[in-house]
Amino acid sequence: MLAGILLALIAGALVSLQNIFNAKVNEHTGSWTTTTLVLGMGFAASLIMGLIMEGKNMFTLQHMQPWYWFSGMIGVGVVICLVQATRILGATYAISIVLTAQLGFALLWDSLGWLGLEKVPFSFNQLIGVLIIVGGILVFKLGGKSDSKDSAGAIERRSALHTD
Repeated sequence: MLAGILLALIAGALVSLQNIFNAKVNEHTGSWTTTTLVLGMGFAASLIMGLIMEGKNMFTLQHMQPWYWFSGMIGVGVVICLVQATRILGATYAISIVLTAQLGFALLWDSLGWLGLEKVPFSFNQLIGVLIIVGGILVFKLGGKSDSKDSAGAIERRSALHTD
């Protein structure tokens, strides 16, 4: 279990880091170019590492539902939406919303047993946990923001007065 927690923490750090890199690439190119670059580099890295680690067994795909192959196309949606959300909202706010949505939908799919998942009984404690996270995001985004804008505006006004 500790290994799973550690891997999940690393994945979270990597997703946040990748999101920042993707946003920086998007500043110099378009969203589709960014997505192509990100997923193309990911394909190349996955192919090379897969061949090194698994060899020819990498291409043995037994008993797999054909619709699972659409995962890569879902990745296109993830990158496009996340790059745009980061551009509009900023990295922290966008990632907070993405992770909360991810948690909420995972709870839904687990509870319903969709997509081949083992059905996990739904509890209101789980729902309350997701709602607390949503509340935390709202506090993060809305809390204290007007004060910082007001003080920044006051500083700008004072600077303008001194330069005149």
